[in-house]
Amino acid sequence: MFKYLAYILCLTLFFVGLYGIIVKKNLFKIIISFIIMENALNLFFILLGYRKSATFPIFLKNIEQTNIVDPVPQALVLTSIVIGLSVTILMVAIALRIYEKYKTFDITEIKNLKG
Repeated sequence: MFKYLAYILCLTLFFVGLYGIIVKKNLFKIIISFIIMENALNLFFILLGYRKSATFPIFLKNIEQTNIVDPVPQALVLTSIVIGLSVTILMVAIALRIYEKYKTFDITEIKNLKG
């Protein structure tokens, strides 16, 4: 049971973010929920690469390592953090422009959107 506890907590964190995106009406609460979901996915990728009592993946001559940590999920998470930050900045910029035009962050009050 404890072996899968981190995965269950990660899934719970993802569903908390999904709940916030679906239910909340404030744009900034939706953006924060998106950030929560993104962090849950990053945590999941890190958990996939984790191995108990594993060593770092530096290969040396005349030393055979059989139990090493996979570095690919860590590289993917670093890339995901950079992309997520830029998407978050874009969402905040769009939310601020919507506020300048409609004077509200409530998505139910924003009407007559023309694209």
